[in-house]
Amino acid sequence: MKLYSGIDLHSTNSYLAIIDESGKRIFKEKLPNEIATITEKLSLYSGTLEGVVVESTYNWYWLVDGLMAEGFTVHLANPSAIQKYSGLKHVDDKHDAFWLAEMLRLNILPEGYIYPKEERPIRDLLRKRSHLVNLRSSLLISLQNIITRNCGAKMKTNDIRRLRENRVQPLLAGNEDLALAGQVSKDSIDFLTRQIRTIETFIEKKLELRDAYQNLVTIPGIGKILGLTIMLETGPVERFEKVGNYASYCRAVSSQWTSNGKTKGKGNKKNGNKYLCWAFSEAAEFARRFDKA
Repeated sequence: MKLYSGIDLHSTNSYLAIIDESGKRIFKEKLPNEIATITEKLSLYSGTLEGVVVESTYNWYWLVDGLMAEGFTVHLANPSAIQKYSGLKHVDDKHDAFWLAEMLRLNILPEGYIYPKEERPIRDLLRKRSHLVNLRSSLLISLQNIITRNCGAKMKTNDIRRLRENRVQPLLAGNEDLALAGQVSKDSIDFLTRQIRTIETFIEKKLELRDAYQNLVTIPGIGKILGLTIMLETGPVERFEKVGNYASYCRAVSSQWTSNGKTKGKGNKKNGNKYLCWAFSEAAEFARRFDKA
């Protein structure tokens, strides 16, 4: 008898559900987020268990990796593509877990890609760089606003980011309150700049010899960071059946709904990879500005 399992994963606990090939509910239990406890329960049915479905939440890494290490066939559910019957009166963790298992049984489960465990840390490190760049940008804008409000002049971001020369301090030296605000902002910006460079140097040394990276940086508009981003966020390109699938994943297709030449609405334009969307948008702009061809 074939069995199918679904796990509704939360931050501190998970709800485990198992059904048979006819849809009959065999097992249900709320468990702590401990891989040993979860695998112990699943092992009782491992001989006939066809697969385990885990929803792609923000914290799925440990659970999927642990289950795969124990030999279970794991499916990562894509939550944005899962449809529920709109007439349901009651929904809870138990129903969600059983619904994941039911979709696997019916072979209608929308699956996400399980990025290889070995490659995931370096990709997430590059995402951390993006996070730090965004933090630095917010600090730069804030400091520019302080200078503009109080000095009537706008300082370029490149001048603010200079590590060897502090051009901010002389502008705000006349008031100790403003001077402190400016110095704190400048110190934070300098610190983030150093950390960003540390991450960039580490990743470039580790990945610069790969053929995929070397090929990407030959494309007009794509430099080191964009090349690394595209390579790591894409993963093995063979996982995309068609070019259109990859373009959609990069958020490079229209989400507009039309009928008889009229706009009838729009789809989920955020469905896809935001990092690839950013990378290709930047590459297109750089190519337009700097590539003479």
